[in-house]
Amino acid sequence: MGIGHVRYPTAGSSNHAEAQPFYVNSPYGIVFAHNGNLINTAELLQFMDQTAHRHINTSSDSELLLNIFADNLQKTGKFRINEEDIFNAIRDLMQQCKGAYACVAMLAGFGIIAFRDPHGIRPVGLASRVAAGGQGKDYLFASESVVADASGFTDWEDVKPGEAVIITRSSVSRRQVGHGAAFAPDIFEYVYFARPDSVLDGISVYRSRMAMGDALADEVERVLREKQLSVDVVIPVPDTSRVAALNLAQKLNVPYREGFIKNRYVGRTFIMPGQQMRRKNVRRKLNAMALEFANKNVLIVDDSIVRGTTSKEIIQMAKDVGAKKVIVASCAPPIRYSNVYGIDMPSRMELVAHNKSTEEIAEAIGADLVIFQTLPDLISSVRQFNTDISTFDCSVFTGEYVTGGVDEDYLAGLERLRADNVKAKAIVGGLGPLEGKGGGGVAERPNGASGAASEDVEVTSSESKNGADTVGLHNSWKL
Repeated sequence: MGIGHVRYPTAGSSNHAEAQPFYVNSPYGIVFAHNGNLINTAELLQFMDQTAHRHINTSSDSELLLNIFADNLQKTGKFRINEEDIFNAIRDLMQQCKGAYACVAMLAGFGIIAFRDPHGIRPVGLASRVAAGGQGKDYLFASESVVADASGFTDWEDVKPGEAVIITRSSVSRRQVGHGAAFAPDIFEYVYFARPDSVLDGISVYRSRMAMGDALADEVERVLREKQLSVDVVIPVPDTSRVAALNLAQKLNVPYREGFIKNRYVGRTFIMPGQQMRRKNVRRKLNAMALEFANKNVLIVDDSIVRGTTSKEIIQMAKDVGAKKVIVASCAPPIRYSNVYGIDMPSRMELVAHNKSTEEIAEAIGADLVIFQTLPDLISSVRQFNTDISTFDCSVFTGEYVTGGVDEDYLAGLERLRADNVKAKAIVGGLGPLEGKGGGGVAERPNGASGAASEDVEVTSSESKNGADTVGLHNSWKL
């Protein structure tokens, strides 16, 4: 039985004290991992200090969530708790905590637990397999279904929004404990974050990206006709945009080529602190092949444009090897607003699309033309594979936050943590953690009949990444 968590430091934080899972020994011994971000941390910290009298050691809201859960269990006053007590504790937690959270926990001598916020913004699911020896079952929680596939688990099911799942040696219990919120998974999971071979909330990430390419092809065709332009070749920015770019090229009847070769030994430029470092590492990470660019009008397809740093360098690389015109097509609409639910995006002022028109964005990144997917087309591309989902969190495109409670003061505080100059100071000056870390928690335990499988314990790590510059999940609270 165990819990793991995929982590890298964001916002300059590399403090080992913030590595998940977190642990408290009172009550009962609880190990806890979390993926997402709370938005009412100031209120919760005050409650922890003045009412619960629990000390929070780090600036991670994962530790805060753990202590809320532990405090709710402690209120039972019992030496031994039961499933009803745990469900009630999670129900109370969901009434106290606002934001996005997909959580896994392990209670010493009891079992493993998973739960998901009432909006279902961040993903988590459950799978099983026959235990070693053929008796009983092993169970696994993970952020993405690909973890179950890779580990030989089957029967993947998503944990529903507001649902809690408890697995003991003898049973699996599920209960809806959070109510009254609209199901709104983050659409950016499908655009960028999730691996293409995952299925999230019944939607194949791969098929949704194919549909994004088809929809984007229609928009590209319309704009090119309006501008009286043509393209000679479609080239993706590796790796996330490949699926969409191939469908787009096929629909436009334009050759698809791999014009950028990726150096897989360079770190993720998205999370590197400082424009200069990101710019330098883009050049190290990608190499443009002149054969595919020289004397051509090139359509470069990317999953999204965030800071514009990568896009600007890529466009210049294409021009350096002889491209006549460089047109950029984005599978996502312009990202103009901060993400507050667990993706470590920069401050609004650092977003290249913030307060800019499409023409101004093109000028800023050096493109001859930029074409964005429309938001209705993006939503349709994803939703068509599960029409039971009526709403997605699209806050990075619209500035509308599904949980409410996100005001200008909160955003300003978040931006103070995320700004490049703050990150640089943290690294140079060793100021300690500013934000938490990201990735999906995963828990697994054998549930063998008569204890037959109790020795065959495994810990599986969920790699919530797409093979490219994974956008970092952050767990932060307002300082």
